[in-house]
Parts: sequence; C-alpha cells; structure tokens
Amino acid sequence: MPTADKPLIARTYAIATAAFLSLVIVSSAFAADIGDERRAELAYMFEQDCGSCHGLSMKGGLGSPLLPEIMADRDDETLIHIILEGVPGTPMPPWKMLLSRDDAVWLVQLIRKGR
Repeated sequence: MPTADKPLIARTYAIATAAFLSLVIVSSAFAADIGDERRAELAYMFEQDCGSCHGLSMKGGLGSPLLPEIMADRDDETLIHIILEGVPGTPMPPWKMLLSRDDAVWLVQLIRKGR
C-alpha cells in the first residue's frame, strides 16, 4: 500500500470509530436479553458503522467482505472473537468495550443471514 494512503486509512478509521461511539450503548446488564430496541440499534450499527469499512453492501472496502458465502468457512466463535477483540495490524478495532458477547452473537447471526 502506498505511503500516501496511510493518512486516509487513519482518518477513515477515526471517523468510523467516532461514529460508533456516538451510538447509545445499552448497559451490559441487559446484554443477556437482546430486545427489539437493541436489535434495531445493532442493525443500524451494522449498516452504518460496519458498513463504513466493509462497504454499505458488505462487499468489502477498507475491510473484508461480510457476505454469508464468504463467511461460511469461519465458525461463529472465530467471528465473535474478531468482533470483540479486533484484528491486530489491521483497521479492524476491538469492540469489546462497547458490545457484549450477546451483541456479537447477534451480529454474527445477521452476517450469516445476509442482513
């Protein structure tokens, strides 16, 4: 990757992170029972925040594609781990400070369904 693209990547990452942090985060006390309101928040986050790197159609961009057929070879635990812990050395940040495990499980189900 050309050196000139690194500032663009850093800005894109910062914007995506700032956008996500602006969402209202439900207390982890409610994580075990993801209700309709939380599912709506997560669906919006998936489209807007995940989509800012993975592409609004989830076909890839700065991040890899999140299409069911591409994710089929990855087990749920691997995807949950990636969501919560991020991928060191890539723009994929850890979301564990903002998402519960139940949130990550629901997002994996969303990925598997193709939204």
